[in-house]
Amino acid sequence: MEISSYLIWNAFITLVLAPILYNIRQNSQENKRVDILLNKTREEIARDYVTKNESRAVMRDLVDRLDKLDEKLDKLFELR
Repeated sequence: MEISSYLIWNAFITLVLAPILYNIRQNSQENKRVDILLNKTREEIARDYVTKNESRAVMRDLVDRLDKLDEKLDKLFELR
């Protein structure tokens, strides 16, 4: 049995190059999957947090209610 350059080249491609290319392809697919998950996570995090304007509006409402309560307490203590 003669070992020709064709046989050596075919063995090299099969045993060395094919697994390397397969791993590169798998890593590329995994990177795409992780990128998609990262983008979804960014969208979900932005949806869950309160904006500055919303926070200010809630604080303004809270302060208004406390002011009303303070006025009522003042009126109650004036009567006594």
